[in-house]
Amino acid sequence: MTLLQIAYKAVDDKHAEDIVVLNMEGISFLADQFMICHGNSDRQVQAIAREVKEQAEKAGYTVRRMEGFDEARWILVDLGDVVVHVFHKDERGYYNLERLWGDAPLLEVVQ
Repeated sequence: MTLLQIAYKAVDDKHAEDIVVLNMEGISFLADQFMICHGNSDRQVQAIAREVKEQAEKAGYTVRRMEGFDEARWILVDLGDVVVHVFHKDERGYYNLERLWGDAPLLEVVQ
């Protein structure tokens, strides 16, 4: 399984909503893919981010950093080539990363 597939399965397993993957190659030097999703409560947002971290580490990948975990409004999980943005549903529309990175093509993740 690729890192992207591992991250996708992790957010899906914790019932993240509206999962979007943007292909950032040639657009951002930060990562090759941005995954954006949201949870409906602080606890669910934290559970999603924790699952991404645990599954990536279990597969031998290094989690570079995780920011925003305690606040659980927008947690960023930096896996290197893949950056996972886990929003609280109330914050996602406000930041609207999909619009901000609107020139990035959507990717479909095959599991």
